[in-house]
Amino acid sequence: MTLTGPIDSELWMFIPGPVNVHPDVRRSLATPPINHRGREFSELYERVCAKVRRLLRTEGRVYLSTSSAIGIQEAVARNCVAKRSLHLVCGAFSQNWQEIAVACGKQADALSVEWGRANLPDALEEALAKTHYDTVCVVHSETSTSVQNPLSALAAVVRRFPGTLLCVDAVSSLGAAPVLVDDWGVDVCFASVQKGLALPPGFAVFSVSERALERAASVPNRGYYFDFLVFEEYAKKSQTPTTPSLPHMFALDVQLGRIETEGLENRWERHRTMATMAQRWAEERYECFAEAPHRSASVTAVRNTRGTDIAKLNAHLKSLGMVLAPGYGRIKSETFRIGHVGETTPVQLQRLLDAIDTFIG
Repeated sequence: MTLTGPIDSELWMFIPGPVNVHPDVRRSLATPPINHRGREFSELYERVCAKVRRLLRTEGRVYLSTSSAIGIQEAVARNCVAKRSLHLVCGAFSQNWQEIAVACGKQADALSVEWGRANLPDALEEALAKTHYDTVCVVHSETSTSVQNPLSALAAVVRRFPGTLLCVDAVSSLGAAPVLVDDWGVDVCFASVQKGLALPPGFAVFSVSERALERAASVPNRGYYFDFLVFEEYAKKSQTPTTPSLPHMFALDVQLGRIETEGLENRWERHRTMATMAQRWAEERYECFAEAPHRSASVTAVRNTRGTDIAKLNAHLKSLGMVLAPGYGRIKSETFRIGHVGETTPVQLQRLLDAIDTFIG
């Protein structure tokens, strides 16, 4: 049995990321380099940024970073946190963001819930009413637990507290689920490109509001590589502050064009369809780790109630040209994860689920 689809690949990765890359995008990675301080690059930069704005549903400024999204998590701490930040923790990656802020010398508190549960608006409002936080940090789709936080409702709470910035990690939601920066009033929103955008890892995109840029101007010791003001200085020249990954720029130009051809709403619907398939299958065969209705459009964490040997399962799947992901962090031993993100189709996902069914009997 082999997987067939729009991408010619020996192994189809049903993992949260990195994901398979379309052949047209792979070819664009081999585009000859250009002068990143020249006119041709500025035209590429402007073209890509326009597409990123449409992707993020914002009319504001966007920047491009040759880094993983973890770099932008650190950038938020260095640029946005004047005194104290509140981190909504519901899994490994949201917890890591709080630890990064502490490592940057910031006072960063965690508003934590049990893994598998979502951060909810009432708890956030109570926390903000008790203590002044100048920044709230939220992971939209927590990849470790497959919880998708109700970002629109959380954003509405933050808007009721003037002077508090809302910063969002959309790493595993952007391109797979609605992320509406302007409508929701998000001050910083970022994602790396190896999940919903289906590019190789090593690059990130992010938006910065006027409020966040003004905040950065008042915060000392921002460093240089991730200083928002430096990004803005170079953006005015349609350039990046430091030497960019040109292959990623070329590929992002092509892939965002492909996403627009598919239609962003159609892409969201394809991911909703696959998420529903995976969640129904998990509930029938095992158990979903994330609570309903707060489940990710990109990944499904499955509670391994059958005690299936995931290493043996993956060996079986690899013989069929597929692979899924083990659990992550402190729930690694009790879960496994099915990624249904990027260029994956419902037909391909059904083949995976059928193959697992064959293995477990």
